Amino acid sequence: MANGKLVGLFAGIGGLEVGLHPYGWDTELFCEIDPGAQAVLRTRFPDVPVWDDVGDLDALPDHTDMVTAGFPCQDLSQAGRTAGIGGSKSGLVEHVFRLVDPEPGPRWLLIENVPFMLQLDRGRAMRHLTAELEDRGYDWAYRVVDARAFGRPQRRWRVLMLASRTEDPREVLFGQDAGEPPAADPEEHGCGFYWTEGTRGLGWAVDAVPTLKGGSTVGIASPPAVRLTGGRGLVTPGITDAEWLQGFDRDWTRPALDAGLRPGHRWRLVGNAVSALMSDWIGHRLTHPKPYDGRSDQPLQPGDPWPTAAWGRDRVAHRVETSMWPIRAQDYVHIQDALDESKELSARATAGFLRRARNSKLRFVDGFLDDVAAHLEHMGGDPAGVG
Repeated sequence: MANGKLVGLFAGIGGLEVGLHPYGWDTELFCEIDPGAQAVLRTRFPDVPVWDDVGDLDALPDHTDMVTAGFPCQDLSQAGRTAGIGGSKSGLVEHVFRLVDPEPGPRWLLIENVPFMLQLDRGRAMRHLTAELEDRGYDWAYRVVDARAFGRPQRRWRVLMLASRTEDPREVLFGQDAGEPPAADPEEHGCGFYWTEGTRGLGWAVDAVPTLKGGSTVGIASPPAVRLTGGRGLVTPGITDAEWLQGFDRDWTRPALDAGLRPGHRWRLVGNAVSALMSDWIGHRLTHPKPYDGRSDQPLQPGDPWPTAAWGRDRVAHRVETSMWPIRAQDYVHIQDALDESKELSARATAGFLRRARNSKLRFVDGFLDDVAAHLEHMGGDPAGVG
């Protein structure tokens, strides 16, 4: 149950595979179309072939035990086009089903995507995915997990979906639950937010950064900002900080530069990556399954929204009462201690954010806009002239 050969579809920069490798899983093949991600994969995994287009892949290698698939989320993301599971990007998941069709097929299928897929189009995406899995003989389970549970300060919620024809995925996903910790105090800890926003929201996160993104709507790098405590101003993480927050070694994506890609492309690769912290947890749980007692099961009724955790087979889905924090890492790194490559937010960026924030109807924690104004003045700007 614990290990075997895997194939990484829509592999990105290898987030799912990086976390699984320490537990005896060996990647036989990557499939990834982005040239920057290909450069990273070929450098970091030099002995693993990289296939370009999933549509050109006729079959999985013999004796594949697991297929991993962080399939494109652009059509499922609340920040994206929300075209749905049939969109040109997210619809590529159909290739996953095509490739696992032949019997006996891989023992495991591990899928990762954004939580918005649970509610998009009134849950149609999830009904489609679960039906396709069941039609191929898979029992399935999923759980929304917060990456902060594993010790690094990025509030990143993702659906981890595990399916098997031979094993019980519930024993992997539901064997641990630490419960969400008490809310952190913004006066004691740095707070992350998106300086590119300020009109309708911030992505505000206490003692963490909000979810790292692949880029802005104008196609440029879009790192968040961090308000430091004690009036020490506003900073933005560097790309190696972002890599570390996602569970990778610092400079993991540098091979993209060697392939001629622009520096901003690295932010796209990191923001679109699967957190290696999450897949490490999955690898550990596959090695240490725990019988599922089912005490909190509640069958979903037609029309019920998809919950944050569930399992199913034979067209019957069951709600599971569990938190997004399977564990609470004892070595949680506070955001102010996590930034090795940060730089001060520029005067121009600060002024633009302050203008949007002052003109919005958003509510901010006490002292936040004062700190933004003080930072602007520190950077040589005029807070009084921003309105």
